[in-house]
Amino acid sequence: MPQEHVKNTQKTILIRLVLCVFQLIPLIGFMAFAATGATTASLYFLFTKPDVILNKSSNPEPWERLDPSKPQKLITINQEWKPVKELEIVRSLTK
Repeated sequence: MPQEHVKNTQKTILIRLVLCVFQLIPLIGFMAFAATGATTASLYFLFTKPDVILNKSSNPEPWERLDPSKPQKLITINQEWKPVKELEIVRSLTK
């Protein structure tokens, strides 16, 4: 019971502060928008980009799993990829 009273009191104090100092409303809005955007961008890059790695021990060479024909940059102009024979030979010998 006392914890609920403290939480309700904190909420009412925050609401009173925002209502009394209404100049804080845009600041709170912009900060919430920025925090949401940063969180969304972080999650997007974490789950969709192959160069973001959380567990390096399970995949010590992540660049080996990338598809070279798929562009990794945001904008790629006139990309033409052809495999290099010497590189493929060296890669097959080292595995």
